[in-house]
Amino acid sequence: MSLMPLVEGSWLPTLGAQANGLPYGVPIHPNLVHLTLGLFIVAIAFDIVAALYPLEKPIFKFLAIPVTSSGLYDVGWFNMVAAAVITFFTVAAGFYEIMLAEPPNDVISPWGLGAMDTMVWHGVGGVVLLGLIVAMTVWRGFQRYVWREDRARQVQWSYLLTGLGIFVLMFVHGTLGAHLGSDFGIHVSADRLIRSGINPNTHLNILIKH
Repeated sequence: MSLMPLVEGSWLPTLGAQANGLPYGVPIHPNLVHLTLGLFIVAIAFDIVAALYPLEKPIFKFLAIPVTSSGLYDVGWFNMVAAAVITFFTVAAGFYEIMLAEPPNDVISPWGLGAMDTMVWHGVGGVVLLGLIVAMTVWRGFQRYVWREDRARQVQWSYLLTGLGIFVLMFVHGTLGAHLGSDFGIHVSADRLIRSGINPNTHLNILIKH
C-alpha cells in the first residue's frame, strides 16, 4: 500500500483510510439515501395511480398495458415495506459517517447554518423521517389487511396526502445533506485534498500510477 503526505507529519493511505475521511472509498449513507427516496416515492406514486385506476383504466386499455389496481397496490405496499427496512440502515450509516466528520468552522451554508448546526438538523431530520416512514408502513399495512381489505380503493386519501407531505420534508432534509457535501465538503475526497493543499488531479494520477 502506497502512502503520500497530506500535511506535515500526517500520512493518508491511498488505499484504505480514504481521502474522504472514511475507512472506505465511497460514502455509504448518500447511496442508501437515494434508495430510501426511490422506494418511498415509488410506493406513494403507485398507490396514487392505483387509487385513480377507475379513471385511468380506459387509457391502460387503449395502450394495451395489462395493469390491474391490485397489482399497482402490491407495488405500493412492498416498496413501502422495503423503504422502512432500508431507512434503518440509511440512518445508521448516516450517524456513523457524521461521527467521523471533521467539518470546517469558518463556512456558512446558503441557509445561514454552520456545519455543526447543519449536521445536527440533518441527523434529527433523519430520525424523524425514519419514524414517519415506519408509521406510514404500519398505516399502510392496516389499510391493506384490516381496514380496507375488501374495498376497491385500498388506501385512504389522507394517507396519500400525508405521503406527499413527507415528500416536502424529504426535500428539506435532502437539501441539508447536500449542503454537508457541497458547502462543507464532509466526506468529499476532492474537498479534503484541496483543503490540505493538494491538487486532486495530481492525487488521482498518483493513485493510477500505483
